Amino acid sequence: MQLTRRQAFLATAFLASSCTNTPVDAFAPSSTTTTPSFLLKSAATADESTASAASSSSSDDATTTDPLLIRAARGEDVERTPVWMMRQAGRHMQVYRDLCKKHTTFRHRSEIAEVAVEISLQPWEAYQTDGCILFSDILTPLPGMGAEFEIDDKLGPVMKHPIETYDDLKTLHDIDPDTSTPFVKEALQELRKKVAGTDTAVLGFVGSPFTLATYLVEGKTSRDYLKTKRCMYTEPELFKQILQHLANNIAQYAKFQIESGAQLIQLFDSWAGHLSPRDYEEFAAPYQTYILDEIKKEYPNVPTVMYIKHSGALIERMAGTGVDVVSLDWTVDMAEGRDRIQAGRSAAGLEGTGGVQGNLDPGILFAPDEVIAERAHEILRKAGPKGHVMNLGHGIEAATSQEKAHFFIDTVRNFRH
Repeated sequence: MQLTRRQAFLATAFLASSCTNTPVDAFAPSSTTTTPSFLLKSAATADESTASAASSSSSDDATTTDPLLIRAARGEDVERTPVWMMRQAGRHMQVYRDLCKKHTTFRHRSEIAEVAVEISLQPWEAYQTDGCILFSDILTPLPGMGAEFEIDDKLGPVMKHPIETYDDLKTLHDIDPDTSTPFVKEALQELRKKVAGTDTAVLGFVGSPFTLATYLVEGKTSRDYLKTKRCMYTEPELFKQILQHLANNIAQYAKFQIESGAQLIQLFDSWAGHLSPRDYEEFAAPYQTYILDEIKKEYPNVPTVMYIKHSGALIERMAGTGVDVVSLDWTVDMAEGRDRIQAGRSAAGLEGTGGVQGNLDPGILFAPDEVIAERAHEILRKAGPKGHVMNLGHGIEAATSQEKAHFFIDTVRNFRH
């Protein structure tokens, strides 16, 4: 039986382990595995099932009154291309810098619901972006799994107890988002109220397992991820159990965000761009696929987006996970990216061309207005009128002027195909 790439991703995730709701003895090497029943089906049957699940997010029963960005992410016909910016709430805005003088730590700003709402709304109020994303962090759910961290002014996030052994892994537990992250629920609910009556979508996001695992294993941010790769290659079963534990819990956290008001979920696997294609297929894609499938089981019409920095070598594989929208960084030509997304979906047995997000180089926002407009228009024309969410190819730089950010948003909002 010839498996599609997507079925292979699912098989890898299944065989890694099932860490959730198991006694601590389950976090030990095992010598036997069981083949999942879905792999025993005929390839044709499995392909049909996968394609059906992939197309459900853009089915005709999805409401047509949803915000512009949500309709575009589903691949529906839209009146114009929606636009928002990754990291749009943050240091490039004076109101944010002023707020930081009162709320001096990032965790205070992101874990006090009232403050997180205020920050989330700042760029929406200033620029009229089509998406209002929750001000939070990919590490926010980790303490709820038993992985505490602090944010050092110079080092960034620092884990209190890095994961190096099976005994370390036993200290992790399942998340209860209502108990550990009630501020996320409160903030998302309030954001839905604040943007009610507009055509703005409230966006949630999560970190993907590989990127989160780098923090757990390295203990902090890294340039080369050598500790992570040493664990991958010398203790692959341990590393995969870390990944599966994260996948199980991040899937629950993503659904918690949807239930709290998020209308779209973006997966950030920021550091997966440090993986070779082979290692991506083994250590990242299966766990991304698991999360995406868990979301779609309960919320088939909620669009999903995936972003990986420096992902030029991985686009087909990203598309093969079944994500609705692949967010391209600025190193990929938009027209080529669209072709590669479609090819990746086809190789994985998925129907449809797939959506795309991005992908203006954030550095272009330091250029003259006419250059910003020319580059943005080029991307918009190459992406076409359907299935495109305009964005930057990475987060907006802190030194970007608000005037340039505003000009970029207005340029896209005024463009018509």
